[in-house]
Amino acid sequence: MIKNILSGITAYSGSFSLISKLKLWRYFVIPIVISILTATIIGFFAYGLSDNIGYFLAKIWIWDWGKEAFTTFTSVIGAIFVLVIGLILYKHIVLALSAPFMSAVSEKIEIHINGDVKHQHRKTSFQEQLWRGIRINIRNLGKELLITIPILLLKFIPVVNIFSTILLFLVQAYYAGFGNMDYTLERHFNYKESLNFVSKNKGISIGNGIVFMLCLLIPVMGIIIVLPLSVTAASVKTVALLNKENER
Repeated sequence: MIKNILSGITAYSGSFSLISKLKLWRYFVIPIVISILTATIIGFFAYGLSDNIGYFLAKIWIWDWGKEAFTTFTSVIGAIFVLVIGLILYKHIVLALSAPFMSAVSEKIEIHINGDVKHQHRKTSFQEQLWRGIRINIRNLGKELLITIPILLLKFIPVVNIFSTILLFLVQAYYAGFGNMDYTLERHFNYKESLNFVSKNKGISIGNGIVFMLCLLIPVMGIIIVLPLSVTAASVKTVALLNKENER
């Protein structure tokens, strides 16, 4: 698993040069706009909600002593909760709506690596690619929330909350990498086959998603460069995995 995670991370090397070499920047214009708008809208709502959630949680403490300290603590927890849920929503909205544009990017990268092999691929339209992206990300959103909410509850337990942060980050990374890999997989596999493929290559997905999530920590520039870098890296690595599987 560790080896595959590192492999998913190192796939980012050369992403910028490959994008420039294949002249792919134009395909990222609309997805970058989608990314900026989504981040702005979610950020606006998150800013207003964090304090409200903190005050709501503070009502649990019915005693006067320690009330102020507990309110401060719940405000922090509320901010973390909103931030995490906001990141999850941002990620899946952007990955879903960018699907048709990113599928084109991954196809050009695959052709660059393997040559013109379009006749071996499933032919899908813009609408089908968009629907596939929405379907995959709705499914992943539901699963991620089911895993994330119990982990967030662990934030109330001292010491344990340190490990829960790491686990939370890895869960977010896995589903980010999942979405990036599927832009290539949609040409080769149907919905169920893609789920099985990513499940078998969890480490690669996590590795790709780790850099995806770290990019989002960069103010402003993060939401601009995250898709170009992560999709390019995921496409290169996924094509390599598919080639390896076809050789068997």
